Amino acid sequence: MNMKKVCMAAVMVAGGTLGGYAQQAGSVSVKLRGQEVKLSGMLPAVGAEAPDFTGVDGSLADVSLNGFRGKRVVLNIFPSLDTPTCALSVRQFNQMAASLPNTVILAVSMDLPFAQKRFCSVEGIENVVPLSVFRNPEFAERYGLLQVSGPLHGLLARAVVVVGADGKVEYTQLVGEISEEPDYKAVMEALK
Repeated sequence: MNMKKVCMAAVMVAGGTLGGYAQQAGSVSVKLRGQEVKLSGMLPAVGAEAPDFTGVDGSLADVSLNGFRGKRVVLNIFPSLDTPTCALSVRQFNQMAASLPNTVILAVSMDLPFAQKRFCSVEGIENVVPLSVFRNPEFAERYGLLQVSGPLHGLLARAVVVVGADGKVEYTQLVGEISEEPDYKAVMEALK
């Protein structure tokens, strides 16, 4: 069995989904409109402690993942709210959040906090917490989601990570085509 098949089997058994991305000997890539985009690493493994990180909210306050311990956390990670698919994903997760008890949804990107705050205000987003990691490069490093090639080089790839109330990763989804939305149904199944 080749390395790609072994990695794919391990991810599927562990409760995550590959979402069409390629993985070979430690490197991960996705696509942007069909063009290969290499990423800086790999998502944390299902069952592992979710790497802590700090983001900046709309009031410029630092907010850490560990500050939500005791609640389930959905990390909706994407390149920028200034793209239609990213904006749509935040709207969709905002609707989903209303039916998720003891769950916080964080919209994580490198957008400036001012842009995130403006977007949420204009769109009426009230059930999602936008967090900017523009000054916190450890997020991209710890979650392996920095695009290191392609036209969006330097921004985050699209992924969803579900962190349990105990701080452990319960589910991961790396979207294989950055211009496409996450599989919301799979996320909701993981949250049941």
